[in-house]
Amino acid sequence: MTDTLIADTRIAIVSITRHGIALAGKIAHALPGARLFAPDKFAELAEAAAPGRATVYAGRTAEQIPALITGFDGIVAVVSLGAMVRLLAPHLGDKTHDPGVIVLDEGGRFAIPMLSGHLGGANALAARVADAIGAQPVLTTASDARQSLAVDLLGRELGWHFEASKAAVVAASAAVVNDEPVALVQEAGSTDWWRNHANGRSNAVPANIEILTDLAAVDPQRHRGVLWITHRPLSALPAALQSAIADRLVVYRPQEDAR
Repeated sequence: MTDTLIADTRIAIVSITRHGIALAGKIAHALPGARLFAPDKFAELAEAAAPGRATVYAGRTAEQIPALITGFDGIVAVVSLGAMVRLLAPHLGDKTHDPGVIVLDEGGRFAIPMLSGHLGGANALAARVADAIGAQPVLTTASDARQSLAVDLLGRELGWHFEASKAAVVAASAAVVNDEPVALVQEAGSTDWWRNHANGRSNAVPANIEILTDLAAVDPQRHRGVLWITHRPLSALPAALQSAIADRLVVYRPQEDAR
């Protein structure tokens, strides 16, 4: 996990069983700033597992969820997937605000991102935890499963941010994972965005991603997604082109000093 992803101090580790707390301790060792949350009946075990970083609570775990969602960017739960679905469901907002959540089985065999895999960083967090304890990360987002480009993560490790409507992100993302032609027009920023992308890519850039240097090469009839990396304002787009691709255009803004 790179420095641009979730900071250890903003991660909560939740475990509700004796054996789960033992695994939580291993995870806490890999995430030095994270806090461990456990029922008060396991207070001694929790403190031994994460000295000085354990919080115990009375009552039901469900009562702790609102504070965990608002107080942390990432949640690592040694809890069954089904149980976490039921615990989180009443409190979810949208993927731009929900924390990244991963679940692990008590045997520490699988690390499963269940919420906010991309923007919330759950996929990257799962990979880090899995590497630390020898588990298998289970990534179900299409772009990660197929080692393709994640439209909402492109350039994040390089400090880029993107501008687009939710509908445009969905359209461009669908084009990427469905192997439809996608134009990537780069006018600014580092060109080293593939090897540093998301959780790391070792394969070649997918063939359906056409890397261009000139907006004039964009074909509104053929390109089902347009990714524009630029310092220029949106008004620099010719009006006809802007109108034609507005429903599939994602604009990335590299840091100004990266020019």
